[in-house]
Amino acid sequence: MKVVVLTGAGISAESGLTTFRDSGGLWEGVDPMQVATPEAYAADPGLVQRFYDDRRAALSRVQPNAAHHALVRLEHALGDDLLVVTQNVDDLHERAGSQRVHHIHGRLRSAWCTTCDARHEWDGPLADGPPCPRCGSATLRPDIVWFGEIPYGMDRVEQALWECELFVSVGTSGLVYPAAAFVHWARGATLELNLEPSAGATDFAESRQGPATRLVPAWVEELLA
Repeated sequence: MKVVVLTGAGISAESGLTTFRDSGGLWEGVDPMQVATPEAYAADPGLVQRFYDDRRAALSRVQPNAAHHALVRLEHALGDDLLVVTQNVDDLHERAGSQRVHHIHGRLRSAWCTTCDARHEWDGPLADGPPCPRCGSATLRPDIVWFGEIPYGMDRVEQALWECELFVSVGTSGLVYPAAAFVHWARGATLELNLEPSAGATDFAESRQGPATRLVPAWVEELLA
């Protein structure tokens, strides 16, 4: 069976990572338009870099949870027939052991040089203007897809959705496009697993509510039974 799983902020929230929409979260009260657009970066690059430096540092304080590990088990069973498409910029899927993960919004632990177009694995801060390891220019920015930019690898995602027999959405709000439209692009059965019904819950053939750490392992167990 070919399966595409979309994961959103809800799966990482259970590991302790906060999102733009969380009260009491990282940089609470900051408008995403101030830190997550090309225009914001042009206006105040230091502010934007510090925001992502803090988010990058927060990754070291959290661990993958039961939902991440359940998807690894599914990958072991399905191999190349599973693709995890994530809106998340963290590396919790990879740290759990997943290998077939596609980040449509980029990755926190990657830096993009806007001078030579190179991308580098990156764990440290960017706010102090480190040089690009390839060209030496101090023009590294977070390798993140900001509002108004084109998500990465959409051709691959569209092909996978066209070919899949089952599309499952985990922990998404249903508010961010193009991911919110994936349920319409999928040619097979559709299932939503979310803490509460998303904005697009009625577009799925089935919607189940509860924490990802409970729903995802139960669904994987059911699928592999």
